[in-house]
Amino acid sequence: MSLKSTATRYGSVAIAVHWTSALVILAALGGGLVMGNATDPALIRTILPFHMTLGVLALLLTLFRIAWWIWSDKRPDPVEGLPVAQEWAARIVHGLLYVLLVALVASGLATTVLSGALPALLSGAPLPDFDLVPPRAAHGIFAWVLIALLVFHIGAALYHQFIRRDRLLARMGLGS
Repeated sequence: MSLKSTATRYGSVAIAVHWTSALVILAALGGGLVMGNATDPALIRTILPFHMTLGVLALLLTLFRIAWWIWSDKRPDPVEGLPVAQEWAARIVHGLLYVLLVALVASGLATTVLSGALPALLSGAPLPDFDLVPPRAAHGIFAWVLIALLVFHIGAALYHQFIRRDRLLARMGLGS
């Protein structure tokens, strides 16, 4: 498999970044959901450093992916026979995913900085009440919007694979 994409298939770099990003984002969202429902400060203190690290990694992967598309690679051609509305929907959802990931990490970093969470984590001091920091509300909203977009994205991929049977997932390295 080529490092770069062809007209019909994504290259190994794009595939690796996509699936690595998917795992990182799902783990970060899972950690965020656990922390959002946790009442035990020790559990939050345990999960928060991993959540923050995964968030920064998701941002770096997203920025790398955007740079890769701009300077080094091209996307495969649209699936043959795809209605124009579906092609546009796919472009819009992908664009929103990128924008939302950047906004989610930015709001998380702003929450961390404004709350003083990092010094508290490093010193062992009690964690601040994140709900008192304005970017925290945006962070939560962005997370739920991201979850909705991911459900839509995954649903569309499954629709293509099992209803349209156009082997769209093979372009992203699943199947032949």
